This record gives sequence, structure tokens and C-alpha cells, in this order.
Amino acid sequence: MPLVGVTTAPPLVSELAIGFGVPQAQICVYVAKRPPMQEYAALNHIQPLSTGEIAAINQACGNGWRKVFNVYAKLLFTLDKRQFTFQQTADSWQQFREQQLLQTGSNTALLFSLPQFAVNRHAIHIIAGRTHAKALLDAGLAAQLHWLNHEFAIDRQQRLLVCPYFDYRQLNNEKIQRLATLISELPYVKT
Repeated sequence: MPLVGVTTAPPLVSELAIGFGVPQAQICVYVAKRPPMQEYAALNHIQPLSTGEIAAINQACGNGWRKVFNVYAKLLFTLDKRQFTFQQTADSWQQFREQQLLQTGSNTALLFSLPQFAVNRHAIHIIAGRTHAKALLDAGLAAQLHWLNHEFAIDRQQRLLVCPYFDYRQLNNEKIQRLATLISELPYVKT
């Protein structure tokens, strides 16, 4: 019998991949929470965003989400051009963010669930935030993280990285470059 007056938190992760983008994305970023908007409250799968949807999320949810999308797009434009084609599809990271990021054909995903290594074994998985990484490990994430310092960790076998949260103060341009370098050092799998 449930305790009266006690609420339990919803599970942190699901057995299914939940978020924005495409299911077989090359770059999968994991954040703890989805945008607090009614249209995403019951999201239970990976859903591509449509043109203008990032701007709508930014408008409704504020500067925190704007930073997440901006840092994601900046990271993609910092990656090695020989391994990744993001820079070939747009003239700037801003244009990529507005016209392609997390949309059909973008090869990107922003997920609110546990990484699914077996489902998308060729992807690069990036957990945004040390606290979120620890919560995912506590929730059953099968990873062997090697901490490089207090902000970055890696599991080469799973192609998994942990970095600071996607925010300009936490993941500044210098740290974005560090993350891009770590990505380029992962075992290369052309998708």
C-alpha cells in the first residue's frame, strides 16, 4: 500500500530511447531533463524536430535551452572535417542549428534516457554533466568510465564521453575543443 502524502519521482531513465533527433544518430548527447513544455511531457520515443522548433523551445523555455542547442551546434562545427560532415551541410553552426540540428537527416540526437549502446553501437555518446553521468550509472548504465580530470571521462569501448553540461560557462570554447579532440581519438567507425 502506498504511503499517504509521499510521492515518488518518475524513473530517471527508460528502457527506450527518448528525445529529439534521429534514432541512428552519429552524435548522441544525453541530458537529464526534457524541455518543460506540454507537447514533450509524454514523449516516449525519438522524435525529429521540425524547422523552427528549436526557436520555439528557446522562446518558451529560456536561455538555458538556447545554450544547450548553441553548444551542441558549435561542437559539431569543431569536429574534424575528415571524420564528420556537419560542416559540409551548412555555412555556420548557427545555420546548422536552425536548419538541421535534431531534424530528419541531421545524424544528431538529444536524449533524455539511458544510452542504448547495443542499438546504436556506431554512435558517439556524450553525457552532458558529471552529476547526470553519475545518476545514469546509478540507474544501471553499463559503462566503465575512466575520469581524465574532474570534468571529462571516457569509455572507449562504448564510445562514451562525459563532459561539462552544455552551457557556455561550463563548456566554454576551450572545453568544446577538448571534447572535439576526445571524440576524434575514439575508435573511428564510419557511418
